[in-house]
Amino acid sequence: MKFPTFAALSFLPLLSEAAPFTLITRAGSKFDYSKTKVKGVNLGGWFVLEPWITPSLFQDFAENKAAVDEWTFCATLKGKAQERLNKHWRSWITRDDFNQIAKAGLNHVRIPIGYWSVAPVDGEPYKQGAYEVFGEALDWAQEAGLKVTIDLHGAPGSQNGFDNSGHYGSVGWTKGDTVKQTLKALKRLSDDHASHPAVASIELLNEPMGPELDRGTIEQFYRDGYGSVINDGISVVFHEAFEGVETWDGFGNGLDKLVLDTHHYEVFENELLQLSPDEHIQSVCEYGSKMAATNKPTITGEFTGGLTDCAKWLNGLGKGARYDGTYEGERIGSCDGKSTGTVAGLSKDDKSNIRQFIEAQLDAYEKAAGWVFWTWKNEAAPEWNMQDLLAQGLFPQPLTARKHPGQCGY
Repeated sequence: MKFPTFAALSFLPLLSEAAPFTLITRAGSKFDYSKTKVKGVNLGGWFVLEPWITPSLFQDFAENKAAVDEWTFCATLKGKAQERLNKHWRSWITRDDFNQIAKAGLNHVRIPIGYWSVAPVDGEPYKQGAYEVFGEALDWAQEAGLKVTIDLHGAPGSQNGFDNSGHYGSVGWTKGDTVKQTLKALKRLSDDHASHPAVASIELLNEPMGPELDRGTIEQFYRDGYGSVINDGISVVFHEAFEGVETWDGFGNGLDKLVLDTHHYEVFENELLQLSPDEHIQSVCEYGSKMAATNKPTITGEFTGGLTDCAKWLNGLGKGARYDGTYEGERIGSCDGKSTGTVAGLSKDDKSNIRQFIEAQLDAYEKAAGWVFWTWKNEAAPEWNMQDLLAQGLFPQPLTARKHPGQCGY
């Protein structure tokens, strides 16, 4: 976790795993990302474990750090992991959650899933069973009137080294057969689910670490991935790979169903954490203008109400926070009430600042193609819990309601 009209088709040959390319106009899409604003939420921590979202699953490892991600969770617990995951998959998100999301006025859910649940690699410790529940989730979305972005959140070798890729550590994606294995997972997702009436888009890969990878390799993967998943009625989402939304205007000629995804957080750098609430608002408003200036529909596929990185284990299991100086750098402020707890337990000032910050972000990102909040629910991180933020009136209801109108001036 961190971050038009095209010319004639012109792109390199697809890898053997990719399907033949077919040009399809945006007009035939189940959801027109160029005309209708995305208003969505991520179902994080469901099919890809993250210790900070469900710390109860990792509490046994708080001291020895034997499990810090889904890979080590499965490797350490072995057979017990299957039992715990089966229970988690069947309880963390249910049909009722989809109904609640629709009732709040949202039109999208982004569902992260790892390659290991779609196209397992022999010899790896991951457990199976999530893919069957995932299929049911698409039906729940359809029943609730929601559109789905299928998000391939983890790739073989790890595309970014984050725990949310499935395997914390080094960036090993693009080495060996990892790209071919990723395309295999995308092809299966498309073959199995692209025709589902709820599926509006497939995201090729969450947050590849562009600065540590070859840009040309990423671009070729995006072309090949497009060919693997393109299907009548869906769009293809690709992440800006931490390279900046403005750097992708020259990419994708002829791929007319591309949607650009960026993830905007202001809590993972000390410089940003030191901003005042008003400066945070100015920053996101400027970012919304930058998104709107691209030549593709551009969404913020992840963002938060958080103005701190205080949430327990947000920076990794056993790690503290930059904000209170327990992770790195000098102390900026207190994490009291924000490390664990509920939205109701936040201070009056925190509640006011979060509401104002969320409103500014909705305005900013809707200047472009829209937004998808991270995340729907968690066990104890109030700044990041949309379900709780809604219940406590910090996330606007209806979504157009504003206590602080016109913050971005557009």
